[in-house]
Amino acid sequence: MAGHECYHCKQWVEEGEAHDCWTTTEAALTRDLSPDLQEAWERLRESAAELGEQRIYASHSSIMFSRTACHFFVRPKRSFLELTMFLGRPVHAPQIRRVRQSSRAKWTHVVHIRHRDEVEAPITDWMREAYALEDQSAEAPAKARRASRGSRRTPRTATTRSGRARRARR
Repeated sequence: MAGHECYHCKQWVEEGEAHDCWTTTEAALTRDLSPDLQEAWERLRESAAELGEQRIYASHSSIMFSRTACHFFVRPKRSFLELTMFLGRPVHAPQIRRVRQSSRAKWTHVVHIRHRDEVEAPITDWMREAYALEDQSAEAPAKARRASRGSRRTPRTATTRSGRARRARR
């Protein structure tokens, strides 16, 4: 029989058979979690949903939380939930496993959650900060443009080429 091996999941796909190994769901990613992690996931999802309007969707091995850009995501693991948040500043705390600068304006923070009781302040505060960062970063480019425009202007006391030309014509 004709067919091919999926380059991603290495599964044999018969010719004409529908195959989409990239499609996944929240339920599929959280199905095999222990009861403690299931409860932690439910509390984490509720806390995130309370922040405001956003898109929550599964992608590959993660569950993403985004408005126009992802502000945090969760990777369910066998013994913990790996919460990765994007903040506008580096935060050092016992709950945070890793901090890394991911772009000029964002820092990636990784937290491991093992129990429902861990989904409270300061973790929920950082989630709120990550959610609000998009609002702040929308304002930042306008401020930067205004600031850079002012710095490019030539001071009135400086002599410019056109100023010298006008004085020469007098």
